[in-house]
Amino acid sequence: MGNVPETMKALVAYGKGNYKLESDYPAPKCGPDDIIIKTEGCGICAGDLKCLHGAAMFWGDDVQPSWVEPPFIPGHEFLGHIVELGENVTEFKIGDRITADQIVPCGECRFCKSGRYWMCQPHAIFGFQTANNGGMAEYVRYPRTAVISRVPEDMPLEKALLIEPYGCSKHAVDRAGIRNEDIVVISGAGTLGLGMITYARMQNPALLIALDMADNRLEKAKEFGADLVMNPGKENVVEKVLALTEGYGCDIYIEATGHPSSVQQGLGMIRKLGTFVEFSVFGEPATIDWSIIGDRKELDVLGSHLSPYCYPFVIKNIANGNLKTNGIVSRTFPVEEWETAFEHATGKYCDFKVAITF
Repeated sequence: MGNVPETMKALVAYGKGNYKLESDYPAPKCGPDDIIIKTEGCGICAGDLKCLHGAAMFWGDDVQPSWVEPPFIPGHEFLGHIVELGENVTEFKIGDRITADQIVPCGECRFCKSGRYWMCQPHAIFGFQTANNGGMAEYVRYPRTAVISRVPEDMPLEKALLIEPYGCSKHAVDRAGIRNEDIVVISGAGTLGLGMITYARMQNPALLIALDMADNRLEKAKEFGADLVMNPGKENVVEKVLALTEGYGCDIYIEATGHPSSVQQGLGMIRKLGTFVEFSVFGEPATIDWSIIGDRKELDVLGSHLSPYCYPFVIKNIANGNLKTNGIVSRTFPVEEWETAFEHATGKYCDFKVAITF
């Protein structure tokens, strides 16, 4: 017998823009291979906002089918303590503090079987399908294939809530293959961009440059290890980077804004034979001259998706202070105030990361 009640408080998505706070939503049942946690908190991701507002990448359109499966409980940046264990679970115990990768791999497709679980073909993710409800609820079920990591009991919640986003940041920076002679530009200094900046600082590049349209974000970027910060809304950043590099351009450009103009900007400031890492999810197509990538510069263009094999490093280095976290989770709200939390998560009040707590 477990410690989970029959019902719980949960934010439930029934359709585009149709999210409701339920006070007696059915709590998850624990199967023989499952783990049930009591949620401590859940960060709000830009993807959660886009899903609420009906973005086609979630709900489908004339070109793509719907990916979400309502009703579902949103949220993938969450953690909590184990309150119930299936009879087959032996590596954890009641009371352990844990979190899990955003993806719930199937374990059977060619990507899972070759160790590349983050590209699992079915691609179930917490917080978007009924079968894998997310963290904006009092209780969450981790199925057998969830990729679980332990979280130190003494890690403050505002730091622990950054494990998932910082895991994604680490993977993007790892894709870039930074060496200590490289001049690196990171475009975007929101939560994920700041995670990239503090981790890229650990790679000791020759020069680390952060770009953002918001001066408060640029101040945080300097605090987190950027050598130089620039605001593309106030200065010609392409010209400045070229001037800093004898006209050659930066070695590495990591795009973390999701704005098409940032892609164009990056292609203008990156050197020939440079490395361009695309991290973002875009709200509209980015149109560029592909001859820059091929004929003119012969660039390495790399994508970055999720946070494979990153959590153990991120947890250790958040705990020891190597990865800076100060002030990123700037505000938390109880789930009853979810609408206010989502509004703050847009950044309109200069918040970096906003979370719902229980």
